Amino acid sequence: MSLCSEDLYLNRAKFVMKFLGVWIQPENESIIQQIYRYFMIFLQYLFLIFQIIYIFQVWGDLDVVSQASYLLFTQACLCFKVTVFHLNIGMIKELLKQMNSEIFMPKSIVQENILKLQAARIKNLLLAFMISSQLTCGMWALKPLFDDAGSRKFPFDMWMPVSPERSPDYHFGYAFQLLTICMSAYMYFGVDSVALSSVIFGCAQIDIIKDKILSVQPVWNKRSTEATETLRENYKTLIDCIKHHQAITIFTDLVENAYHTYLLFQLMGSVGIICMSALRLLVLDWRSVQFFSIVTYLSVMISQLFVCCWCGHELTATSEDLHTVLYKCIWYEQDVKFKRALCFTMMRMSRPLVLRAGHYIALSRQTFVAILRMSYSYFAVLNQAQ
Repeated sequence: MSLCSEDLYLNRAKFVMKFLGVWIQPENESIIQQIYRYFMIFLQYLFLIFQIIYIFQVWGDLDVVSQASYLLFTQACLCFKVTVFHLNIGMIKELLKQMNSEIFMPKSIVQENILKLQAARIKNLLLAFMISSQLTCGMWALKPLFDDAGSRKFPFDMWMPVSPERSPDYHFGYAFQLLTICMSAYMYFGVDSVALSSVIFGCAQIDIIKDKILSVQPVWNKRSTEATETLRENYKTLIDCIKHHQAITIFTDLVENAYHTYLLFQLMGSVGIICMSALRLLVLDWRSVQFFSIVTYLSVMISQLFVCCWCGHELTATSEDLHTVLYKCIWYEQDVKFKRALCFTMMRMSRPLVLRAGHYIALSRQTFVAILRMSYSYFAVLNQAQ
């Protein structure tokens, strides 16, 4: 099979991140490419610095702080993700190398379809996230034109080195905020796609193991010579499944090592983002553009959190089912050598693969619900204080 798993799962992410200058830099990177990459990253950090300055200026006013904090948490998460991505660039290269390794290559049309099906699932989810995030950015851009009609205000409340009263300054400031936040959304999509697509790629490889083990052939209706050859091929298939599972375990461990800090920061930041966004909805007029922009923003952030936890849950659920699939093969017609190896294999594969944030918090649907509950608890406290 000539299928390239890296392109199948990461083609959109690679295109977006190359365009924004934050993809893995080539060995022969030119000076212009370096300047472009540093400039794009600098814009994101500059946006974050302006928000931090504004938070210090209005500190003490809970209403104003909550209005600015949800965007501060979002931008801080993005800058942290991009930084972690570049600090762990060696691990990312190793992940891409393993994705294209021989052991992960599909050996049949069925296995190729498994890879395509899983790739389509995660890419459709991430595409919906990207579209909804850009829709949110568009609503933020419309806020000054509708909610603040007649007065010059920037889309976001943050410190700016330019004044909105002067015409060139206002247009430059407006363009800076809007373009930077749109680039932030695309960077979010790119970095998340690399991490989460790697997890779903691991799920697809586990499904391929299931297809392999169920391909074990019966021997009861075969002649002696043919039965001996079939037993040999079945044992070879089992050993291949064991090696394949070991490779998947190494791959998922590498995914966790590369992204565990990023995932932990994502979970912690989501608590603040959901809490502060919900707090803003209580004080805004529901007929305003800002109200609907925060509603869409909140739904985007919750869906992003759900996709992270869903991917971890899929990895665990898929690997848990592997133990049962091993028992479904025609093991009772195999020789002693196959049965002995199968027993040890079932013992090893009975331990599911778990993706952890910070090497501690398992990503699952239960984690998603727990974060929503924690966010509501903090929201209730802050609302009471207000």
